[in-house]
Amino acid sequence: MLADVKDKVIWITGAGSGIGQAAAIALSAQGATVIVSGRRKDRLEALTAELTGTIRIEPLDIADQQAVSAVAKRIISEFTKIDILVNSAGLNIVGRSWQDIDVDDWDEVINVNLNGAFYCAQSVLPAMREQADGLIINISSWAGKHVSRLTGVAYTASKHALNAMTESINQENCQFGIRACAICPGEVATEILDKRPVPVSPEDRAKMVQAEDVGDLILHVCCTPAHVCLNEITISPTWNRGYIGR
Repeated sequence: MLADVKDKVIWITGAGSGIGQAAAIALSAQGATVIVSGRRKDRLEALTAELTGTIRIEPLDIADQQAVSAVAKRIISEFTKIDILVNSAGLNIVGRSWQDIDVDDWDEVINVNLNGAFYCAQSVLPAMREQADGLIINISSWAGKHVSRLTGVAYTASKHALNAMTESINQENCQFGIRACAICPGEVATEILDKRPVPVSPEDRAKMVQAEDVGDLILHVCCTPAHVCLNEITISPTWNRGYIGR
């Protein structure tokens, strides 16, 4: 039987757009206390108009470890706990091949997609161990399961590593009642598509998984009973361009 999230304190990164935004809307609508983080404060402020219940804004660049730690401490200080972390912040770059990418590009992707997710998970795990309960949802990617030139060397490497990191959380923390889930979406019609070297048409975007679809999936994962761990979930468009292209 599914539980509910009415008494849950949920921290969502990357909430200013895309999947993180959709997750905030879905979870808020079910009565959760939602803390939204992202680099763009104006986006977070605009998002609050679509949310209900107890909401907090915590502007944050998750690549800044000290800032991540400070936000986690503020949340725990105010609410005494963090039940769920949704690590949704992520990015990609235009120059994705070995011949195009440079060190700065590589660092930018790894610092957000992998290091930032690590900083956030590390900042909440002690409190989750103490409360003997917790769920960490890492938004990975189809690229975390399949190597592709389309997503590029840095993004693909970051998401493969994120999947491994997610399972390591389960290995070391399941005895404390902590669960981690890597959600691996295929193509989702979000702003990240704007960085594609080849533009994606509106017609193709309409056939993709939508951010709201992943938001609903995140809600479902959050509502699973504490004795159930959904280690990894893949969600992809029925009209899968990768399959059709082959």
